[in-house]
Amino acid sequence: MSDLKRLIHDVPDFPKPGILFRDITPLLRDPAGFALATKTMADMFSEDFDLVVGVEARGFILGAAMALHLKKGFVPIRKAGKLPSGTIKAAYELEYGTAEIEIQRDAITAGQRILLVDDVLATGGTMACSCQLIEEIGAQVVGIGFLIELMALKGRQQLQGYHIEASIQY
Repeated sequence: MSDLKRLIHDVPDFPKPGILFRDITPLLRDPAGFALATKTMADMFSEDFDLVVGVEARGFILGAAMALHLKKGFVPIRKAGKLPSGTIKAAYELEYGTAEIEIQRDAITAGQRILLVDDVLATGGTMACSCQLIEEIGAQVVGIGFLIELMALKGRQQLQGYHIEASIQY
């Protein structure tokens, strides 16, 4: 994982003072690094699943690449108001307020097995909300994959009962 870590840049005081942001842009622009990240994330899961679902916005990038690698379809979970009609939405708490995400109701069918993907596991709020949306449709979350897990924020606590994997832990 040291090859991947060297391609992730630390940006102090972003998006606000006291926060150390892990920027994956250098990893994404490096073809070998991007391919390694995608393969590493895909290889973490042996469960059988039907679709990869990625959470806005970097989860789209990683999830779509993983779906291609795994020969699976891809479905996005987006910020509220970005998808056409026929959506369901859920709200979650942020340290500075609330946010909403949504998915198209017909993008997933009841009974399908889903691999959820995002770039970073921090507090777990966005991913817990994403699981809620998937399960409201009647599908099953069989795994949740992250490129990075920020261990100090204890995001796994909000995701108990799910198979969670992260390629890199800080």
